[in-house]
Amino acid sequence: MNAVYRGSGDLPHTVPVFPLPGALLLPRGQMPLNIFEPRYLAMVDDALAGPRLIGMIQPDPAQPGSEPRPPLYRVGCVGRITQLAETGDGRYLIELTGICRFRIEEELGVSTMYRQCRVGYAEFVDDFVARKGEEAVDRKALLTALTAFLKANSLKADWQGIENAPNEALVNALAMMSPYGAPEKQALLEAPDLKTRAEILVAVTEIELAKTGTEGETPLQ
Repeated sequence: MNAVYRGSGDLPHTVPVFPLPGALLLPRGQMPLNIFEPRYLAMVDDALAGPRLIGMIQPDPAQPGSEPRPPLYRVGCVGRITQLAETGDGRYLIELTGICRFRIEEELGVSTMYRQCRVGYAEFVDDFVARKGEEAVDRKALLTALTAFLKANSLKADWQGIENAPNEALVNALAMMSPYGAPEKQALLEAPDLKTRAEILVAVTEIELAKTGTEGETPLQ
């Protein structure tokens, strides 16, 4: 990213929000998006004309609401548009780079087709510190769970890339790519630190493996 965000003072407290089930954006993570709905095309246009920021957040399936405006979880993550391509058929292909999580303080009444919220970042100031707490991550447990998951689902992985990845990048990439449901994704998002996020990821993976009767194995080297 060309922009540098050193703290919450560098971010606006009103952000457009993109509700998307199963979408998990984490600080310094990259999320590709295919934008085609008119309201979100307008959101991208407006973001590009301003600070290039979009708040990713999940609809909350536990709360009743309408499809056009579903209730939202209270915590999301703001990302900056760092790549954009026009497809020629009216779509945008963009990539968001995560900056910091936020908590919704109030959804605003706005004239735009897309939703906007007033948000706070105070409880997530550690998000601005790259690789904070990664020394506390149980990497062996994480790789053991990953190995078992891949084997159970007949999947392959770039193990050289995995072995070379720092703990923060590894934990957050695996969390973002995980196939779990909205509550599990939200728990990963709201984890207070990287160690807890890794522990949640391992626990959820082990629960899924237990359902299939697959036991953990020694991680590949």
